[in-house]
Amino acid sequence: MKPTFFKIALLVMVMLAGNAVFAQSKLVKNLAIGKPQVLVTYGTSLTAAVGGKAWVYSVDSALNKKYNGLLKTVNSAKSAMWSTWGVQHLEDSVIKKHPDAVLIEFGMNDAFTAYNTSVELAKLNLNYMIDRIKLDNPDCEIILQIMDIALDGHGTARPDLLKYYQLYRDVAKSRHLLLIDHYPHWKALLDKGKDAYLKAVPDGLHPGVEASKSMIAPYVVARLEGEVK
Repeated sequence: MKPTFFKIALLVMVMLAGNAVFAQSKLVKNLAIGKPQVLVTYGTSLTAAVGGKAWVYSVDSALNKKYNGLLKTVNSAKSAMWSTWGVQHLEDSVIKKHPDAVLIEFGMNDAFTAYNTSVELAKLNLNYMIDRIKLDNPDCEIILQIMDIALDGHGTARPDLLKYYQLYRDVAKSRHLLLIDHYPHWKALLDKGKDAYLKAVPDGLHPGVEASKSMIAPYVVARLEGEVK
C-alpha cells in the first residue's frame, strides 16, 4: 500500500467524520448481532476488474475480521456492462443469490455515449432493480455507489457523467438509501494534478489495486459502519 494513498484516504475520513456519529448500515447491524449476511456487489468493471476485485475483497476481509466471518460477499459485477445489462441479468446475478444487501454502481457506464442510455432510462433501470430486489426480499438493504472520474478518451466518451452521478444521489435521497459517494475523494486527488490522479488511476478510468485498497475500500467500510457521512 502506497503511503500517499493511505494518507489521502485517512485525511478524507477525518474531514468528513469530524465529531459526528452516523447510522450504521443494516448489513453491519445484523453482523454485529451475530446474524450471517450475504452481500452482492453489482456493477461495472470498477467492481469486476482487478482494482474492483481488490476493493471488494478488502471490504469483505475487513468486515469478516471484525464480525467473525459472518459475511459472504458475491461479486456479480461484469466489465463493460451498464444498467440495461443489470436489469437483464438481475435474476441470476442478484436475486438467486438471496442477498441481505446489494451494492449497486452502473453510473460510469450508463454515461458511456455508445450505450445510448439516457439519464431517464438509467433512472428507470435503477429503480426497477431496486423494486425487483425489494419485491423478492423487502428487508434487503440497497446501497448505491458513485465511483471515480473518467479522463482523456474515457472522459470524452462520458461527457455527462456528473448527471448520472447526480441521478444516484437523487434516487438515494428520495428512496432513503445508503449512498457511498467516492467522487469527492477522486476530485480532491485530481485537483492535485493530472499526474497525481493517473498514479492512482493509470488508464484514466480504472483505479489500480493499491488505490482501490487504500481509497475505495476504507471508505466503503467506514460508510457501512456509520463512521462518516
